[in-house]
Amino acid sequence: MGQVLVVHGIESPPERIARTIRVYLPDLYEREPDARFGVVYLHDGQNVFEHPESAVDPTWAADEAIERLNSEGRIGPWLLVAVDHTGPGRYEDYTPWPDRQNRVKGRGAAYAKFLVEHLKPEVDARFRTWPEAASTAAVGSSLGGLISLYLGWRHGDVFGRIGALSPTVMWSQGELGRRWARRTEWPLRIYLDAGSAERFRAGRVELNYGREVKAFHQRLLALGYRDDELRLVLEKGALHHESAWARRLPAALEWLLEEP
Repeated sequence: MGQVLVVHGIESPPERIARTIRVYLPDLYEREPDARFGVVYLHDGQNVFEHPESAVDPTWAADEAIERLNSEGRIGPWLLVAVDHTGPGRYEDYTPWPDRQNRVKGRGAAYAKFLVEHLKPEVDARFRTWPEAASTAAVGSSLGGLISLYLGWRHGDVFGRIGALSPTVMWSQGELGRRWARRTEWPLRIYLDAGSAERFRAGRVELNYGREVKAFHQRLLALGYRDDELRLVLEKGALHHESAWARRLPAALEWLLEEP
């Protein structure tokens, strides 16, 4: 089994805060000193790994999932870099634009700038990575799925593989869908999923994930993204919960990280 390194106090100048990151290194990283690895960046880092410092139970157990996929030969080895949210500020972290209905100003663009201009260069300098967009993924759930899609739309030259589990695409009155008006100039591989009947209210907003994620998928198809670039999974009866994302994560990673 690989190891998880927890690093506190990573400065984010665009946000004027410090963050905690968690880095999973597979066994192969130590065994093969000349090997290089692609990197998956994950949001809500407290919930990602099966680790004593994780904040929730059940977690995504992403470290165990990628170990199993690699040992079974379904994907190659990847590094995982999980970035913690800021607790009560999570809505602000992952919202690229203001949401008037829930009175969230949103600093998602500053968070994205931290990832692109500060964290990723530091990870690429510190670890043996393949830095190209085709070897760099962003994965998250709910609002973490929204910010992952934003990274693909705005920074697809950096993040070429996007995993959005139950993404809150209806947030900010569907601003992402309005702005994503044409096929991006850079190649993207995009995984989308949700519970087929997943819906609830968050403050003043009704969040109908099954309907809205399906509509967002159709929008991307209409913009010219092909079936081999885009995948949609609607799980019957699934809830908006860590256990559902943990259940779907292995298949999501297998499709997202496989060689095209």
